[in-house]
Amino acid sequence: MKKIIPLCFVLIVINVYSQKFEGLAKTPPMGWNSWNTFETNINEDLIIGMVDSIISKGLKDAGYTYIVLDDGWMARERDAQGNLIADPVKFPKGMKHLADYVHSKGMKFGLYNCAGKLTCAGYPGSRGHEYQDARKYAEWGVDFLKYDWCYTDKLNAEEAYITMRDALYATGRPIILSICEWGNNEPWKWGSKVGHLWRVTGDITNCFDCEVNHGTWSSWGVMKIVYLRDSIRQYTKPDAWNDYDMMEVGNGMTAGEDRAHFALWSIFASPLIMGNDVRNASKETIEILSNKEVIAINQDPLGIHGFKYMEHDSLEVWIKPLKNDAWALCFLNRNTHPYSLNFDWNTHTIHDKIFNKKLQFSQGVYTIRNVYTKKDIGTTKKALQTTIPAHDVLFVVVKK
Repeated sequence: MKKIIPLCFVLIVINVYSQKFEGLAKTPPMGWNSWNTFETNINEDLIIGMVDSIISKGLKDAGYTYIVLDDGWMARERDAQGNLIADPVKFPKGMKHLADYVHSKGMKFGLYNCAGKLTCAGYPGSRGHEYQDARKYAEWGVDFLKYDWCYTDKLNAEEAYITMRDALYATGRPIILSICEWGNNEPWKWGSKVGHLWRVTGDITNCFDCEVNHGTWSSWGVMKIVYLRDSIRQYTKPDAWNDYDMMEVGNGMTAGEDRAHFALWSIFASPLIMGNDVRNASKETIEILSNKEVIAINQDPLGIHGFKYMEHDSLEVWIKPLKNDAWALCFLNRNTHPYSLNFDWNTHTIHDKIFNKKLQFSQGVYTIRNVYTKKDIGTTKKALQTTIPAHDVLFVVVKK
C-alpha cells in the first residue's frame, strides 16, 4: 500500500527552501572586490595583503567588512566529483584557509561565480551545479556570493537567480546573494525576494563621464551610470539594494571626481564596495573612503535612495532624507570650470513624494554640516555662497 503524503506537508517542505536569508544587509554592504584593479590576476598573498591594509588603514573600522574574490579564483576544470576547486597555483592552501584568515580578522569572505555554463573569464560557471556549488561555499565559510550573468544563453534571469537563492538557503549558512545581471532584466522589480543587492548597469570604469565601447558591450563612467538608471529609487529598501557597481575611488580620477563618486553612491544607498589597491592608496583616497560622516549617509537606517532635486546650468542638487528629519544635500558641479553657488534656502521646499518626506526651509532654521571637511558652516538663515571646483561637490547635512 502506498503511503500518501499530505499536501500541506509537501507545501511546507517546499517553502523551507524558497526564500533568501533575511536581515543580512539591513544597510548597504561595504567591502572590497578584486575585479576593478586586478581582474583575474589575483592570488593568496595579494588577498592577505589587502586584508591587512584595509585593517591597518582604518577601513575595516569605517565599516568595510566584506572581502570578495571576483572572477579568476578557481581552476579551469572541476574535480572528478564535479566540485569547484581553487586554482592550485594562485591559492595553494585553498579557499577554506583564506576564508578562515579573513574571519580571524573579524571580516567576512565572498566569492564570485556565474549563472551560465562559464564565468565571464571562461572559468566553470554554476549552471547545473547550483546546489553542489552552494554546499561547497558553505563548507568553505563563504558569506557573500556575487553571481554574474555570462554564457547564460536563453536562461530566464529571475528563475536562474531563484535557483541559486534556494541552493544557498538549503545549506543553512547565511550568505548574501549579489545579483549581477547588469540590469538587463529589470532586477529591481523582482530582486528583493531573491537577493540582497542587484546590479543596475553594466561594468563601471574609472572615468567621471564617459562610455568605453567594447563592441558588444560598454563600460560606463560614474555619471553615465547615474543617468542610465535614474528612476528606480522606489525599489531600494533595507536588505534589498540597487547596486551601482564597485567603486573606482582611487583608480585614476581626480580627488574631486572621487569625492563626487563617493557622495553619489552614498546618496543612492548603493553598496560601498572598494575596487582600488588599498595597499598603495594615497592619503587623500583613504580619507575619502574612510570618511565616517559620508558613510553614515550611505548607511542611514531609513535606507532611502536619494534623488535629483534640481539642475541649473552645470549644477545638480542631489538629496537624501535621513533619520531624525535630517537631510543630505550634494551640490555637484558637472562642468569643467568652477561654479559659484548662491543657494537661498528659504526659497526651496523639497518634497519626496515616493517616501513621503518634506523639507520646508522657511518653517525653521537648520544647521549646515560639511561632511567632507567635518565642520559646521552656518545655518539656513543665510544663503549658501561658495565656489565648487570642477567635477567636485559640496556635500552637506542639514538638521534642526
